[in-house]
Amino acid sequence: MKKLFLTLIAGLLPLTTLAQTAPAQTPTVAAAQMPVPPTVAARAWVLYDVNAQQILASSNPDQTVEPASLTKLMTAYVVFNALKNKSITNDQLVTASEKAWRTGGSRMFIDIRKPVSVNDLIHGMIIQSGNDACIALAETVAGTEERFVGMMNREAQRLGLKATRFTNTTGLTEPGHTTSVRDLVNLSAALIRDFPEYYPIYAKRDFTYNNIKQENRNRLLWTDPSVDGMKTGHTDAAGYNLVASAKRGPRRLISVVTGTTSESARAQESQKLLNYGFQAWDAVKLYGANQPVKEFEVWKGAERQLKVGFRNDFVVAVPRDLANALAVQLESRQPLIAPVKSGDRVGTLKLSLAGQSLGEYPVVALQDVAPAGIFRRAWDSIRLMLK
Repeated sequence: MKKLFLTLIAGLLPLTTLAQTAPAQTPTVAAAQMPVPPTVAARAWVLYDVNAQQILASSNPDQTVEPASLTKLMTAYVVFNALKNKSITNDQLVTASEKAWRTGGSRMFIDIRKPVSVNDLIHGMIIQSGNDACIALAETVAGTEERFVGMMNREAQRLGLKATRFTNTTGLTEPGHTTSVRDLVNLSAALIRDFPEYYPIYAKRDFTYNNIKQENRNRLLWTDPSVDGMKTGHTDAAGYNLVASAKRGPRRLISVVTGTTSESARAQESQKLLNYGFQAWDAVKLYGANQPVKEFEVWKGAERQLKVGFRNDFVVAVPRDLANALAVQLESRQPLIAPVKSGDRVGTLKLSLAGQSLGEYPVVALQDVAPAGIFRRAWDSIRLMLK
């Protein structure tokens, strides 16, 4: 398929940060000006810009790691989905099984003689990291923990988590219970995106159940006011893990560190990454939702031109003060032959900085183009043969 390359020039597509407008020019940038991430004492780590859906820095992002209690991010995702589908309710009372009651590791201390609400179990799972709460919720949603784990793995596959496989709901060490920091950051972003009504639970510093008060193990909730979640994890095999999410102004970043040596180390290394992301990078809004970026030629259509762009605001993360230097190239799929439906992918936007690719993004049709009449279709067929 023949492709047409169009270079977008200054003034045609303004670049605006979330806070200010950048001058319409394209100066050259030396690769040495790209920000250098901090040294992070972790087995594997990643820093992700949620607004731009972009990894800012990473080390061993696809290495297989043990998630420990970070597993509970997926346990929560499946439970939230059950609440959304109304298969369970927040005020539903649950009588915990003996299996849930006897589960080792961190617990919320449910009592098999005392029914507990789904809402309390969710708080116990998230804030207290209760393994007993996880199993009680799993049995409520799916009947057994094993069936619930099947639901977790299906969600992992649907979300494109390629290195992830769950064997339990809690994160206790078992053969084959694995993930990667790339998968964990994508899961965390999906949880925030898909269930914003439940995300504030992750910011709570403590929870009391059965007259036992336990504090959230995410130390950053006390030391960084911009941090409002998400989850800690620890086993002897996994080390100390932390997913931390922070929002400063309109920007949200998520860091994941795994395999650190202590609770204080995972907090310290996460703080390094978050500070680096907010201080060294800007979020740049290139195009608004449904804003025409360009018009592409259409063959055999009732319209000759097709408006193209993005269905959502298109935001990209760039090094601080270097938004002006973004190189933007638009690649159109040609020939575009009607009919074309709104939302169809019709091209690719390529971004680079200092000769380094920042990513490739699908460009979609912003309108329908119906087939033309028989004479125009015939005439365009001849033109295409000659072309």
